[in-house]
Amino acid sequence: MPYVKSKSTKRFSFGISRNPTAKRAGSNILTIATNSGDAHYSTPTSGLTMTVKEATALQSFLNDELGGYVASAKGNVG
Repeated sequence: MPYVKSKSTKRFSFGISRNPTAKRAGSNILTIATNSGDAHYSTPTSGLTMTVKEATALQSFLNDELGGYVASAKGNVG
């Protein structure tokens, strides 16, 4: 059964599309795009697409490198 989910912030839009039964390239992807009107993050390439496998590697990297920072930041919010 296909799974599609999206989320937007002020500056970015994120989307994921997974189909566990599909075996063709491009059936399991993650997209990150800059929202129009935000000159600070705008680049000539305003979107990024990667496979779910690549996204999982990115997630692991971010968890390793930002995990302590995010936990510390949450602990300081009051």
